[in-house]
Formats: sequence, structure tokens, C-alpha cells
Amino acid sequence: MMRNRLTPYQYGSVCILFAAMLWGTTGTVASFAPDISPLAIGAFSMGVGGLIQACLACRYFKFDVSRLRQHKANLVLSTLALFVYPLAFYSSMALAGVAIGTVISIATAPFFSALLECLFGKKNVISRRWLMSFFIGVVGMALLVFSESSEQADSESNTKALGVVLGMVAGFTYAGYSWGAKTMINDGIRSQTVMGSIFGLGAILLLPTLVFTGDALFASAVNVAVISYMALVPMCLGYIGFGYGLRYVKASNANVLTLFEPVVAAVLAVFVVGESIPVLGWIGVVLILLCLLLQTKE
Repeated sequence: MMRNRLTPYQYGSVCILFAAMLWGTTGTVASFAPDISPLAIGAFSMGVGGLIQACLACRYFKFDVSRLRQHKANLVLSTLALFVYPLAFYSSMALAGVAIGTVISIATAPFFSALLECLFGKKNVISRRWLMSFFIGVVGMALLVFSESSEQADSESNTKALGVVLGMVAGFTYAGYSWGAKTMINDGIRSQTVMGSIFGLGAILLLPTLVFTGDALFASAVNVAVISYMALVPMCLGYIGFGYGLRYVKASNANVLTLFEPVVAAVLAVFVVGESIPVLGWIGVVLILLCLLLQTKE
């Protein structure tokens, strides 16, 4: 009977997959409010979600404040990375398309995360299983992207190129704050304190940008429902799950597990938005799921 219990790594993997599933709903939900700027959606959802996380973590700050002070540089860099991430991510989707923007942002994060861990970590994190799963995942992502974007070949290449670059910026900054959070958690700081600190400070930077971008946020009941969902569910609840998962999973593995996000996004796009995915795209989905299976077995 005890054999069926999850190991700490598997428990962490489930938490991260749960977070990725919630994040995968953002593109579909945002499609119901097309008049809201992508910058405003990113700033509001991450900012308000960050404030909620900070409030929930208040009771833990007093226990970890001394250790948190020892990571001031790490905390500042992680906060700056969090500030840039949603702005680059949602802008990438607006310029390159939801599929390509999401895929580039998510698929490059594991590479950048592994690079950071190799450069600044105490040991090499690149195992054969990681390389195999990452390669399978990238192939799957490529099939999913190219199958979805084949009908959009006539769009402006310069705009798409800028969207791809911003997607890589999003991937790097995502990896940056994930690695920073994992480093602090490894030093014994509670995940609630770490995520609450990073997201709370990030909210202070993100929310003022709404003065320039957030004019349509409360224009209709649908818009209010969309931004409320984005802030409370994927950005607050999702990142709480992600923080718990980082207790047991290396940042490089965690970012590979988030490849589940575009799979969820693609399935919702088919069954909710009414988009279609060619056969190659579904083969890509299967490969990504195989990638996730290899990661959770580690």
C-alpha cells in the first residue's frame, strides 16, 4: 500500500504540473477580453496576484527576514526578472501570435535555467534523462508551433521576429526568477516567504504601468471577470503551487515540466475557442507528454 505514495520529487512535480495547467488557461481566458492591452493583462494579473501572495505570506516574513536579508542581491534580481517577464511574455504573444509566443517563452526557459544552474550552482544539473526529455519536448513544441502557424505564413516577418526575441527575453527572465527563488528556498527560507517577497516587490513595479495601459480593464463586466480570474487563479494560486513544487524539484526540471502549459493552451484553443490543430500538432502534444513523463520519473 505504501508503494503508491508519491515521493517528494513526484509531489513537487505534481504541484508544478498543476501550476502549468492553470497557466495554460490564460490565453483562452484573455481571448474573451480582446480590447484589453496585453501589457495591461500581464501587469494587472501578475501585480494583483503578487500582492495577494505577499499578504498570504505576511505571517512567515518575521521568521525568515534575517535570511532574506542575506539574499538581497538575489531578491532584487529576481524581482526585476519578474517585472520584465509578463511584459515580454504578453507582448510576444501579441506580436508573434499566442502559439509561437507561448512556445518560445516556455521552451527556452529550461535551457536558460540549466545554464544558470551550471554557471552558479554547486553541481552539474544536466543529466542524460534531462537532455533526452528536453530534446523530445523541444521537438514536440516545434511540431505544435509550426502546425498551428502554417496558415499564417503571410504575416509580417519583422513583427514575428520581434515577438520571438521578446519570447526569448520572457524565457530568460522566467528562468531567472525561478532560479533565484529556488536558491533562496534551498537556503532554508520558506517558499511562501520567497514567493511572497518576489511577487510583492514585483507588484510594486508592475501596477504603476497600468496608468498607461489599463484604460479598458474595467470597461465591462466581462473584462472585470477576465482580469479577476487571471489574478486570482493562474497568477496567485498557480504560483503558490509552483513555489511548493520548487521545494523538491530543481529549477531546470521545474521549467521543463512547465512545457505542459502550451499543451493545455492548445487543447483549450480547440475545444473552447474553436481553433483546429493539424495531425503534426497532435504528434507534438504526445511528444511533450512523453517529455513530462520522463521528468516526473526522475
